[in-house]
Amino acid sequence: MKLRFEGDSIPELRAGILELAKEVAFTEAEDGIPVTVLPSEGDLEVGLTEGRAYIRYGAKHQFFRGLGLLVQKGGGGAEFAITEKQQFDTIGPMFDLSRNGVLNIGSFQFLLRKMALMGLNTVMLYMEDTYELEGEPYFGYMRGRYSQAELRQIDDYADQFGIEAFPSIQTLAHLEEFLKWDYVKTYKDTKGALLVGDDNAMQLIENMIVAATAPFRSNRINIGMDEAEELGRGKYLDKNGYRSRLDIMTEHLDRVLEITRRRGLKPMMWSDMFLKFASANGEEHYDKHTQIPEEMARKIPKDVDMVYWDYAHQEQDDYEKLIAKHRPLGCNLAFAGAVWVFNTFGVNYGLSLGATDSALQVCKREGIREVYATMWGDDGMESNPYIALLGLQFYAEHAYTEGEVDSAKLAERVKFCTGIDEETFLNVKYLDETPGAEPNNVKQSNPSKFLLYQDVLLGLFDKQIEGLPLNDHYRELARKLHDRRDPSAALDFVFEVPERLSAVLARKSEIGIALKRAYDADDKSELARIAHDVLPAISQDVQALRQAHRTQWMRIYKPFGWEVIDIRYGGVVTRLDTAAYRLIEYAEGRLDRIEELEQDRLYYSAVNKSVPGKGIGWCSWYYRMASPNVFYHVLSPF
Repeated sequence: MKLRFEGDSIPELRAGILELAKEVAFTEAEDGIPVTVLPSEGDLEVGLTEGRAYIRYGAKHQFFRGLGLLVQKGGGGAEFAITEKQQFDTIGPMFDLSRNGVLNIGSFQFLLRKMALMGLNTVMLYMEDTYELEGEPYFGYMRGRYSQAELRQIDDYADQFGIEAFPSIQTLAHLEEFLKWDYVKTYKDTKGALLVGDDNAMQLIENMIVAATAPFRSNRINIGMDEAEELGRGKYLDKNGYRSRLDIMTEHLDRVLEITRRRGLKPMMWSDMFLKFASANGEEHYDKHTQIPEEMARKIPKDVDMVYWDYAHQEQDDYEKLIAKHRPLGCNLAFAGAVWVFNTFGVNYGLSLGATDSALQVCKREGIREVYATMWGDDGMESNPYIALLGLQFYAEHAYTEGEVDSAKLAERVKFCTGIDEETFLNVKYLDETPGAEPNNVKQSNPSKFLLYQDVLLGLFDKQIEGLPLNDHYRELARKLHDRRDPSAALDFVFEVPERLSAVLARKSEIGIALKRAYDADDKSELARIAHDVLPAISQDVQALRQAHRTQWMRIYKPFGWEVIDIRYGGVVTRLDTAAYRLIEYAEGRLDRIEELEQDRLYYSAVNKSVPGKGIGWCSWYYRMASPNVFYHVLSPF
């Protein structure tokens, strides 16, 4: 499609226009369709009539959504007119850059171009220790930390599209990866929390705030402070005795805000700790009976925005109640939902899309003007944000739709913006939405991960999946994923890992059950067959999966962190080898029993076991999937 842009604002938009030409099929030409570009009162208006086009926009980022809509709708020459009213002032993703997967600059820029086409206008960079901090060589050491120059490069690139980039850091807890080093123990209260009230720790926090914000145009910063359950329970307790965690928290918050005030910053923080303090047991984030007492509300400063995070509720009523519980805090309230790439190789789209739809409809009605889509990388980030772009598109379409999102429009938009059709994206949810799972996997089962990593001799999850046709499920999924592949699409490569993982699980899911059955029947010929034929074939498939995953990782992320996934794959392969060795020793009479197979199989989890309505299992940590034995021993959590 040839276009010729006309308008006083074109010089300001030129850099972004040139970058978006890398993503969608248009070129600038003198003989192109004239496109009148003008500011509007706030709405986005795009149209094509009588051979002329127009884009009227209220903010810079809207222009780029409008450009995408023009190419999408007008590429065939058909006339059209679209008017959209943006429902949120601020909307965009939060990329987790702290759980091994640190996006390389090229990947970040690619995602920013996709965001521009979608019409998103902010990106939060979650960095616990993955940014450069002068004078602290162990801060982000060997973790792929960004340099100041790299963060400026990200910010400059985002600004071309009117996207505000800003840092999300931690100024209290979630600092385990920094505080693990002996050389920084002076800052440490517990294994993941800073020593509140300590002058050295406060100087560190100021240095962190300065370093994290310096590369960005924005004056906004998320100061974190979520999930600080250890607060006041370690070295702080030894030094100060018992004190109310609310008092400790508010005093610390005051000191951190003194830094942000002095530096002209606009802070926000996660709200969960205040809801926990107000709950009956002091620990519950989503207790529907919690009420913020007036005394607590008075203690909390009002010049910090609160971010209510909620990733799983499916009913609008839940969001209405929990938003109402935040109101007594008296702070501006933002909302953070999620696209579930947590603890899986895929995306839990069933849970994500349902939760997002309910949450954002309520946010619109309740006047929440700031919304984020978090993409956490818990336990090593086997997944990636590329494969989650359907979820991000859903946030974008909600942002420009007054009520519910039209499903046909969503499908058209995601195909245009990403080059991948909706069904191809949705297929990856079946890595975890398997037989035995609740509809839409709302219990967060993640068999794609625990069935890969579990040991075939120990079979920790075998009781969990007993009687479920998982081999057949994954065999069919591998076929579906393969049939939907489009080698001409730029994003096709991200479906290589789900396809190969499905092929592995088509053989590996139920192999532990088959081993136990054959052993209990003393069928040595079957055990020998599995040892000689099946386990080596699974090992070959795992190695092919590992190589595909490595190629994908190196394309999307910095190399740091891949060693963790590499080691996990290595563990699977070597344990398959040991299993084959022990089976052959037994089958050929050199071993009188296999002790691992003598053990009865038990349910892994009483909460999420394989019964109707409970899902087929969930485990958050690789080391608990691989073995019930000790991977490491910590004498004290502090």
